[in-house]
Amino acid sequence: MVSLEEIGGFFRGRVLLSEPLKGYTTFRIGGPVDVYLEPRDAEDTVRIVAYLRANGFPFVIIGNGSNLLVSDEGFRGAAINLEAGLESVTIDGEKVSADAGVRVTKLVDDCIQQGLGGLEMLAGIPGTVGGAVMMNAGAYGGTVSDYLVDVAAIKDGELQTLVKEECRFGYRTSGLSGMVIVRALFNLPRRDRGELLRIRRELLLRRNETQPINYPNAGSVFKNPPGMRAATLIEDAGMKGVQAGGAEVSERHSNFIINRGTATAADIIQLIKQVRERVKARSGVTLELEVRLLGFREDILEGEEVR
Repeated sequence: MVSLEEIGGFFRGRVLLSEPLKGYTTFRIGGPVDVYLEPRDAEDTVRIVAYLRANGFPFVIIGNGSNLLVSDEGFRGAAINLEAGLESVTIDGEKVSADAGVRVTKLVDDCIQQGLGGLEMLAGIPGTVGGAVMMNAGAYGGTVSDYLVDVAAIKDGELQTLVKEECRFGYRTSGLSGMVIVRALFNLPRRDRGELLRIRRELLLRRNETQPINYPNAGSVFKNPPGMRAATLIEDAGMKGVQAGGAEVSERHSNFIINRGTATAADIIQLIKQVRERVKARSGVTLELEVRLLGFREDILEGEEVR
């Protein structure tokens, strides 16, 4: 176990007990976490991660919670939220350094204002830099790793810098699992600011037209199988608009599950299972989750990693 008195002796950030996580996820779903922590800076983050690991206390890193489904029972451990303390963007010429807690939308806007391109396809993605790098987020043919130089992450108990090749990026994945990302460095090309603003505006309009932005959701629930679109497979399986409790497979985009206001995590899980079963039965494809699960039983979804 951990001692709040010991934590208070070195940790300068905010500490809350039994904090409901629904307020920290874009699904607006989730039970309480035992200990909620907001580090003040990178040093605070390194210290609390080292302490939790030394004491064998489970923890999870959350940012905007935009790719996370927390169980109704919550999470027995600690949640570390990097948004409050790691929120700086530094631009030096074509080099852009962004803390893990920076909202992706802020990073995109700051770069565009300086006439730096390469990340504009991420406009409208509601996550943080740390989460985007960890899962190699992308859209419209580009990914966050395309112009990445290196990542500062807590590995083996200390803050280390890993160059892009060491991060082993793939489709919606990286080799950074088990580490805690603190900062990312990008080298972005100079582009016409007006053109970047136009692209950003068009992408935001497209998202608003094709995604259910009026309801709490966690973005794409499933990864696109090679050469296919998960949304098409789901729609062809007749799952668009199907409901479970307060959750619904979106009519606007079938790879989104929305919270209509009263959805529980159990409702979301029920729909995830139904979608996978129907798609498997119709097309033979087993859809792989893009959304992370937290606080569920290990066998809640066969073959998926659950924390």
